[in-house]
Parts: sequence; structure tokens; C-alpha cells
Amino acid sequence: MPPQRKSPDATRRSQPTRAAILTAALELAGEVGYARLSIEGIAARAGAGKQTIYRWWPSKGAVLFDALLALSDDGSADDATADLPNTGDLAADLKMVLRATVDELTDPRLSDPMRALTVEVLADPELAQTWRTRLDEPMRAMKTRRLRAAQEAGDLAPDVDLAVAADLVWGPLQNKWLFGPEPLTHAYADAVVDTALAGLAQASRRRSDT
Repeated sequence: MPPQRKSPDATRRSQPTRAAILTAALELAGEVGYARLSIEGIAARAGAGKQTIYRWWPSKGAVLFDALLALSDDGSADDATADLPNTGDLAADLKMVLRATVDELTDPRLSDPMRALTVEVLADPELAQTWRTRLDEPMRAMKTRRLRAAQEAGDLAPDVDLAVAADLVWGPLQNKWLFGPEPLTHAYADAVVDTALAGLAQASRRRSDT
């Protein structure tokens, strides 16, 4: 009886095409801007069929989201096991993370596409749900785990609201990146961490005094 042949692995075969599509989306977004980015253009640049793209993604925003997620930390944001640094020094760890965030938000390959995608998320409910599920919720979980570890170590007071604390630490960078005329810097990231931690400590002291 002749040996049975294994059927081709469609997943493995499709990976180079998928990678080419994501690369094309990111390159074109940087070259022509998000408004002129199109599925047709991505397909032509990637050497892929338009229907192939639509089979995997519902919109150009969804393609660009995956492209950015793949480029940023190899897509690890949707890895439930990922964690932020924990050296035992909360301020130093948060500064390390925020400095890396500054580098990412000011990277020319990422900044304009990410701004465009942020706007698109507001207008596209399906993309917004994808963003929440694959990026925002995993990132919030990572932030909360690190802050909870600091709380358990006594670096944050037991009465600190960890969700609010995360917003105080990470929110200013997002706001300044979107609206501020001055560029993001490592010095600004460090000041945000120092100010947020000092404010959280002072608020906790006030609550305990009442």
C-alpha cells in the first residue's frame, strides 16, 4: 500500500501572503496617508488578491490594526501571559515602560498610522470592538497586574483604585500624543510617573486622615 501523503498546511502556506499584506498596509499608510489607503492598493503592493484580503479582514482599518500590532512587540499585546517589568522598583519600572511607549508613539513608521487608526476606531464599531478585545483590555490587564503587585508589596496604598491609577499613569501620554503641540519626550514620561505616584500617595494620606 503506497504511503499516504499529507495534505498541504494551508495555514503555513498563507503566512507569507499575510505578512506581505501587513507590510504593504503599513508602507502605504506611511506613503499616501490613511485617507488614500485602499484594499486595492494594499493588494497590488502585496501581490495578493483583493478577495484574499477581504476573506481575512473586513476593512482597511482592520488590516492596518493587525499590521501595527504585528510590528509593535511582535503582536504580544494580545498575549494573556505577558507582563510589565517588575524589578521591585515601581517608579523605575513605570518610567521604563512609558519611555518605551514614547519611542513607539514617536516612531515615524507608527505615529501617523496609529493616529489615523485611533480616529477610525471612533467611527467603526467593529474595529472598536477588535481594538478593545485585542489591545485595550489585555493592556489594561497588564497594567493592573503590575499595580496590584506594587500594592501587595506596599508601594501603593491598599485603598488606591488601580483602574484610576492606570489612567493617571498612561493617560497623559496618550492625550499629549493626540493633542499636544510639543513632542513626547522621555523627560515628560518620567515627570508623569513621578507626579502620578506622588498624587496617589497624597490622596491616600488625605483619605486616611478623614
